[in-house]
Amino acid sequence: MNQITIPALVPAATAGNLTNLVAERAWFEPERIMLSRPLGEGWQTVTAREFEAEVRATAKGLIAAGVNIGDRVAIMARTRYEWTILDFAIWFAGGCVVPIFETSSAEQVEWILNDSGSVGIVVETPILKELVTPILPSHTRHVWTVTDDVLYVLAEAGAAISDDEIDKRRNSLVPDTLATIIYTSGTTGKPKGVQLTHGNFLSECGNVVQGASDLFLKPGGSTLLFLPVAHVFGRMVEIGAVSAGLHMAHCGDPAGRLPMDLASFKPTFVLAVPRIFEKIYNGAESRAEAAGKGNIFRKAAAVAIAYSESVDHGKTPPLLRIQHKLFDKLVYSKIRHGMGGNVEAAISGGAPLGARLGHFYRGAGIRILEGYGLTETTAGATLNLSDHHRVGSVGRPIPGTSVRINDDGEVLIKGPIVMRGYWQNEAANKESFTSDNWFQTGDLGRIDDEGFLYIVGRKKELIVTSGGKNVAPAVLEDRLRAHPLVSQCVVVGDNKPFIAALVTLDADALKGWVNVNKKTGTSLAELTKDPDLIAVIQTGVDEANKAVSKAESIRKFTILPTDFTIAGGHLTAKLSVKRHVVAKEFAAEIEALYS
Repeated sequence: MNQITIPALVPAATAGNLTNLVAERAWFEPERIMLSRPLGEGWQTVTAREFEAEVRATAKGLIAAGVNIGDRVAIMARTRYEWTILDFAIWFAGGCVVPIFETSSAEQVEWILNDSGSVGIVVETPILKELVTPILPSHTRHVWTVTDDVLYVLAEAGAAISDDEIDKRRNSLVPDTLATIIYTSGTTGKPKGVQLTHGNFLSECGNVVQGASDLFLKPGGSTLLFLPVAHVFGRMVEIGAVSAGLHMAHCGDPAGRLPMDLASFKPTFVLAVPRIFEKIYNGAESRAEAAGKGNIFRKAAAVAIAYSESVDHGKTPPLLRIQHKLFDKLVYSKIRHGMGGNVEAAISGGAPLGARLGHFYRGAGIRILEGYGLTETTAGATLNLSDHHRVGSVGRPIPGTSVRINDDGEVLIKGPIVMRGYWQNEAANKESFTSDNWFQTGDLGRIDDEGFLYIVGRKKELIVTSGGKNVAPAVLEDRLRAHPLVSQCVVVGDNKPFIAALVTLDADALKGWVNVNKKTGTSLAELTKDPDLIAVIQTGVDEANKAVSKAESIRKFTILPTDFTIAGGHLTAKLSVKRHVVAKEFAAEIEALYS
């Protein structure tokens, strides 16, 4: 099979916009619990009526500040309650949201504000305000700070704005109105602005919510949002939860607070990138090892995987059932308890999960429904569902979406979830769409006889870490190669927890450094381990990292005792690095960076 289309459950919108999700819920179910905001070590519930009132009050402050219909307003903050209020408030004011990762460099922020023409920016902290203030373009007239009680400040400023003005603005928005511009790494280094409309999100969320109704529409259902809302996946979770009327809370510090927030909020299902599930698994194994129960955990893991695989085969041996029941009490229940105790299912996206973890979690009583998509497809384009599930695949197209495998194996996507195009970048648009308007993902895949998509490789050079972060290696490599002692470098990290690099040395420049630093007689192999040389290369790495966010930065590197050459097969005639050759030849060195 090379093409599949799943009929839409929710037809493409011909009227309305994202503000209706809030306004209609407040009208029809005013006392429904929609959100919980942090209150000490606990949570304060927010009803649909209270949610809409706070969004309206915030929108009035934006209007009072001069935000007009169609204006872009940036938000640079971690995932938090105020993010969701501001997101919808900008739409209530008729504006367009431009998310920026709070870890972005000054260069990245400056580019996004200039390219998008944002008239204002909301930053999370005074430190971020200090970062952005020196590089603000003249058209970015306002800077608000979340921790300076931004919602109260805006509500006070907009007290004189009428509800009629709010309704006039939000009712002017139609499905084709631009809702957000999300900047994503491009192979040339300059982030490209992905234009997503209100209709894109309405189609995505409507069909995902209906398709996975057993999760989103489960009575008493709840989710803890800890993905970055600046990322399209986190944004889809936010809007999807509001669309479904799902009780949602935010965790802005997954590294520090996630276990505590899961324990206190007790969500019924979560949406995360594979790295989160890897950390939960690795943490459980480490704790078992420390307690002298490592062998028990590994046996339990093997049983969970075998049990899940037996479900696919339709037959579970009696002995395996007994073992599974035993380990459920000893091990699996603790895994579920670590995720809050109520999680029955999860959605994983942003990077490949892998069949091993998929089977382990299902065997442990937590279904992880893996999906696939890009910023350009408003997050998920395919998704495994409870009643259509193949571990190891990324599922079938979400309703209303078509997936095709091109002659060269590339995955193509068409449907109302596909972006309008890149902001002010016709060249990129021409490269990204076929003549018959299919979006070219740059990924290689296959579709099985039942319509399940499997991603088998990457046509692009873009690196995707296990945390789901897209990283363009050219930005880092170009800067690092600018260091006088560096000949070549290859950035690695695909499906790994962080970005690292292989570095080779310039033979001529190295001779001078050796003489000056009195290292004459030291072999090249010894020099690659020399602390003084490593410190010098680190300065080049630090300089390269200034161009990217922390999540995209090179965390570790290794200096190779040989250079890349045409004769050695590492370089093309144009002196471009053959990444697949380098990755294969230096696989051990790459693996050592992550050991």
